[in-house]
Order: sequence, then structure tokens, then C-alpha cells
Amino acid sequence: MTDRSDEDNTDIDMIVDTKIDEAIRKIPDFPKPGILFFDLTSILTNHDVFAHVVDKMVEMYRDVPIDAVAAIEARGFLFASPFAYRRGVPLILLRKKGKLPGKTISREFDLEYGTDTIEVHTDDVVPGSRVLVIDDLIATGGTVSAACSLIDDAGANVCGVFSVVALPFLDFSSRLPGREIRYLQEYVTEVL
Repeated sequence: MTDRSDEDNTDIDMIVDTKIDEAIRKIPDFPKPGILFFDLTSILTNHDVFAHVVDKMVEMYRDVPIDAVAAIEARGFLFASPFAYRRGVPLILLRKKGKLPGKTISREFDLEYGTDTIEVHTDDVVPGSRVLVIDDLIATGGTVSAACSLIDDAGANVCGVFSVVALPFLDFSSRLPGREIRYLQEYVTEVL
């Protein structure tokens, strides 16, 4: 259940959680032709699958010391919140620029169509703490890399990265060298 994107994906079995895979809505040619969109909102509308995901997250990190969870806007909030509650740790919100009212630090990152910026309240991150970064899906790794750098910049230590779904064929590991990446479901192609 950890990142295997540095391997040749044609020679390995894909990590499949049938319950999660069957719940994910797959939409071809969205948001543009040639893209297969993995819509995880359908997990949220299925209580059994949503509970399964949260239970698997808790099980996966049972023996990992975590002081806080950093959730990436917006769907990352939805998976990180119940996990943080179950672990009994604070939830740190990583938001798009201009959404947090207090003193913040920010990190800009590249998108395929431009740039974006995420921010965190400086008071929310305890220096030296072990923080797990959570998002719903990791594709190219740009957003997650910026999130990890933001937590590092705030003085905490990223103890891992979690996403429900990973797309290793987009080579996210190259943007996250040395980071431990875990996930529950992977897709090794955008072909249905």
C-alpha cells in the first residue's frame, strides 16, 4: 500500500481495493478530452465505502506516531477530518490563497495550466511536530509537494503522505523524493 511508482507498472499488479474501486465514478474526457477523471465524491455518498476508507486509514497508520494531520483543500478535508478525529489529533487546513484570515505562510506550485498557491495559519503548525499530509488523490504530485514544503517551512516534520487514490503513471514520486507515500487504490493508466 505504499508508493511503487518507481517500478515498471507493466510488470506489477495494481493495488486494488475492490470496494473503493467500484465506488469511484470514472468520467472519460473530463475536464478535457483524453483525461479520465476519477471522481471520489461517490465514495462520500456511500456510507459503507466511506467508513471502509476511514477504517483502512486508521489501520494503515495504527503504529505511526502522528501529532497532527494536514488536509489539502478541498476533498482532502473530507477524508482527513474523520481520520484526525479517530486518531485524536489536530486537523490543520491547507487552503487556497486568501481563504485563511490569520497570519499565514504560503507556497506557490505549478499546475498543468498555470500556478496556484496554498497557505496555512502559522499558529496551527507546531514546530517539531510529526504531521501526516492527506489529500483525496495524488496525480502529478505538485499540490502534495507544495503541501509538504509548506509544513516543512512552518517548522514541523512531514511523517508521511496519504491519499485514497494514486496515479503512479503520472510520476508523482519524482516530486516527492524521500517522502513515504501510502494509498488504498491505484490506477496505472487512464484507460477504462
